[in-house]
This record gives sequence, C-alpha cells and structure tokens, in this order.
Amino acid sequence: MPFLLLVGAAPNAIAYSSKQFTPGEFFRYGTLASIMLMVVIGLAVTVIWTLPVGVALVDGNMQVQYLNPQLSRLCGYSLQEAAGIDADYILRPKIETGSAPLVLEMLLQKIWSSKEQISCKGTMLNRRRQIIAVRFTISRVAASRAAAPLQTIVVVEEQPAAAKEAAIPPLSTKMVGSGPQMTKVLDKMAIFARTDASILITGETGCGKDLLAEELHNASDRAKHPFIKVNCGALPEALLESELFGHKRGAFTGAVNDHPGMFRLANKGTLFLTEIGDLSLPLQVKLLSVLDDHKFFPVGSTTEVNVDIRLIAATHRNLREEVALGRFREDLFFRLNVLHLEVPPLRARREDLRLLILHFLRQSADRIKKTAPKIGKEAQEILLHYPWPGNVRELRNVMEYSVNICQGATLSTEDLPDYLLTAEQPFQEEQTSKKSLPSPPSHLPGEPPNTSAPHHLPPLSLTWKEIEKQRIIDALQQSGGHKGRAAALLGMGRTTLWRKIRLHNISFTKNSITD
Repeated sequence: MPFLLLVGAAPNAIAYSSKQFTPGEFFRYGTLASIMLMVVIGLAVTVIWTLPVGVALVDGNMQVQYLNPQLSRLCGYSLQEAAGIDADYILRPKIETGSAPLVLEMLLQKIWSSKEQISCKGTMLNRRRQIIAVRFTISRVAASRAAAPLQTIVVVEEQPAAAKEAAIPPLSTKMVGSGPQMTKVLDKMAIFARTDASILITGETGCGKDLLAEELHNASDRAKHPFIKVNCGALPEALLESELFGHKRGAFTGAVNDHPGMFRLANKGTLFLTEIGDLSLPLQVKLLSVLDDHKFFPVGSTTEVNVDIRLIAATHRNLREEVALGRFREDLFFRLNVLHLEVPPLRARREDLRLLILHFLRQSADRIKKTAPKIGKEAQEILLHYPWPGNVRELRNVMEYSVNICQGATLSTEDLPDYLLTAEQPFQEEQTSKKSLPSPPSHLPGEPPNTSAPHHLPPLSLTWKEIEKQRIIDALQQSGGHKGRAAALLGMGRTTLWRKIRLHNISFTKNSITD
C-alpha cells in the first residue's frame, strides 16, 4: 500500500507525497534518519486515517491508490477493493463548477496542468446507489522529486443537510459498470426488483443475463426463498417437462421415484428460465397456463399443485422474429414481456471495459492466490481494442487464461491468447468491410501526390490475406520501415499494423523487409 507523507512547510501549507517502502529501505540513509522517517510516516498515516472527511490519493492514470475509512464509508468500497480502480468508478462524482457539470478526469487534467486547487460542490453515487451531497477539494500532490509520479489528493466532505437517498432500493454489488448503458439497466433493475411481474431479459450470449436475473432475485422481497435456474435448451422436450413440472413414480420408463419439479422447488422464490427461445411449442402452451393460473398437474399425476413463483426468462434470440416465424407463441411472448431488460453487448459499453479488465484480473489472481500483475501498455491496447464478440464471458476467460500464464509482475502480449494477437478485425475497424477497404494513398497526408507512382491492381487469383500482406509490405517499403507512416498510408492505427505484421510473419528493418 502506498503511504502518505505529510510535509509541514508552513501552518497553512501542507504538501503531500507518496512512496512505496520495502524492508531495508528505511536504513539506506542511516539509522537515525530512517527512524525519524518511520515516525513521520506513521504519524501521517494516522492523521489521514482519523480525519473526519474522506481522503483519496489518485495517480496519473486516474486510479485510486489510497482512501481512508471515512471515504470507504461514503463510497462503500474498502481500500483493498478500490486500489487500482478508476476514481470515476469508485466515487461516481457529479461535480458542479459553474454552468455545467464536469467529468472528474477533465477536472484532474486541469489541476495537473495548472497546479491550482479546486473546491466545489457536487454529488457522488455510492455502492448502494445512494446519491450523497458532498464538497470536493482537489489538489495536485507536491512532488518530492522531479521524477515523482503525478498524483492528486481528493478530499470529500459530506454535506449532511443536503444528503439524500435515491428513490430506489439498494442493489447487490456484483455488477461491474458505471457507464450510461449499464446505469440505465441498473436503474431499471432497481425498479423491477420491487415488483412481482414477469421479466424478459434479452441480449447476446455472454453479456451477463444470468447474473442480472440473480441480482433481481436478491434485491426482491423473495430473496430469502429459492432462486432456481433451468436451461430450456439443455434438455429434450420429454425430460424438460418432467424437470419443470415434476412427475409421479411410474409416470414413464425410468421414473422410479417422485420428482417435485423446479416449479415446486422455486415456490415462494424465483424461477429463472434461460434460453426460453428454445422451448418447444407444446411446453410453451403448458407454461402459459401455469403463468396464468399458478397451478398445474405433474406428469402422471391427477393431483393439482399450486405454486407461487416469480418468473424471469432470458434469451439471446429475437422473440418478435420468432413469433413472426411461428416458432414462438405470441400470447406467451406478451405474458413474459411484462417487464423487459435489454443487456447491452460489451462493444456498446466501452467505457466499462477497463474496469471489467481490472475486475477479472484481480478475481482470477485471487482465485489462484496470486498477486495480480500489472498490465503492460501493448497488452492493454490489444485488450481495449478487441471487439469481444463473446462479450463479458469471453473477457473473463481471457483474463483467467492470461493470469494463469503470466509468470512475471507485468502481463505482456506474450501472456494473451494467440487469437487476440492475430485478430483481423479490431474494434475500430468493426464497421469496415474488408472487401471495400480502400487502397493506400501514394503520398503521406500533407504531402503532394506522387503522380509518377503507378497504381497496380492485384491479380484476381490472390486471396484477401495475400493482398493485405502485400499492401503492408508495400507501405513499409514506401515509408522506409517507419511503422507510424506505414500505418497512416494504410489508414489504420499503429497497434493494428503491429498485430497484422505478426499475423503475416513479416520481418522488417528500416533497410530490409522480408516475409
């Protein structure tokens, strides 16, 4: 943990600096000086720890390095949870500095450049989704040496008279994301959890529908009762009917015992039917009847069973299209779609990507009792620009793989799965058709066109990969091996060019380019 050192230059001029100490460093400057340093650091930490206001130390990457218990109480995150996470996510501030609210990152950049201190009113949204009125006092840390990393002190003082709670109940904290897309989903979830109506959750595979369903249950009045999940696409129709509604002994071959069924097991609680779009038409009829009457006959039984359940259904399919194609009953669709949650894919919530990467990095490291490595710059660029077609599930698996493979203190490109390095369609090029990719210009931006350079069309027998490889080689040759100029010629970023060079096994120097 970084320690905070208070250096008293004058009664009204207190400067802050931060240093990470290891065993033995205290005695580098002599025993007496080391003992004095330890006393000062201990006093500084004690002072910060006992201040009646919240205090956070934010580094140049907008990540929290330290926060005291008072700020932990306000935001709902412990120091262990907050360290290394974006300050915007931990504090979720809305800062008023005049006519319009400022984003925290913009404010910090202004402070870093001007070295001025800013004090202003605002609000923060804590972990329990309570809106708290506060006063922010933000000041750049006075560096103790020229090469010291950029850091900022953020003091958060609660305004008790103006404090208020959002008119929504608190939700569980498993969800990661503070961008506008996820904020809309979480706000809807808080409202939906207070009702008992059926909910339909839609979204692409791997975007977190199962977790949302569980969170809705945990935030509802049924949280003390069972949450039962059934995958409608995992079992054939005959077995699924028995799994859902139960059966009596002897009802069919192999039914050697009574089976209560998931509806009865979920009584008083929540039944979650995932992949509801895979449910057969006959079972759709029976499900509709149960939702309307709250009673049914188990397979092979003449005794009617009454149930009290809240139903949540999820699917990656477009059920309106399924209804139009005759594969899903329209009446059941309307019965399920009383309340609707659309979960955005990961590519639509890029502002949450860095937080999710850090979350899964720590989660994977904790699972194998390993110190979470830092992410190298090139590896971070690849992770941030990959389109993630498998959404959050794919990201979680990639981070788990990388943490297990990484043997050093920094996660590099060598620790990422190979397919990320050879991905041909990074995020920024997602909407670009390969067939319509323009040919590289024959001159750099700002330079006059080279009218003497002939433009040759590639042979029709070449594949796209061969054409792309030749274009990269041509651009590298034209730029003299300079990757920045070659990337500009090709109309792509440096990271994308570097990845494609590796994909096509192109070796080059400024004087030689080979494949």
